Amino acid sequence: MYPTEIVLPMKEELTDNGFQELLTSEDVDNQLNSTGTTLVMINSVCGCSAGSARPGVLMAVTNSAKKPDHLTTSFAGYDIDAVKKLRERLLPYPPSSPAIALFKDGQLVHFIERHMIEGRPAQLIAHNLIAAFEEYC
Repeated sequence: MYPTEIVLPMKEELTDNGFQELLTSEDVDNQLNSTGTTLVMINSVCGCSAGSARPGVLMAVTNSAKKPDHLTTSFAGYDIDAVKKLRERLLPYPPSSPAIALFKDGQLVHFIERHMIEGRPAQLIAHNLIAAFEEYC
């Protein structure tokens, strides 16, 4: 488990911008069993990926005409039970962090794995998400 002083600023980058934290497996189930669209950002300390994933997600949400009904986040290596439950809901995809998932009425409809984030600029991630928002939101 990562120390709070490392994780907190990375969590706040999203929570200060309207993302609700999914901290427990119950939080995940309750959110993903609701109707509508839910964006889930599985946050991470990984500088090579999360450093572009968080800004990319925020750019997408800020610049898209259509937006998910719910913006949520959990932190890999910190929100252990929540991320474990999320990964069950993301099968057959292997564990990946950071990662970005879009659910519609509890069903996974779009997923961006770490290997799709690594080495890519935030703008590219934002464009990918905006296209998904246009299709599913």
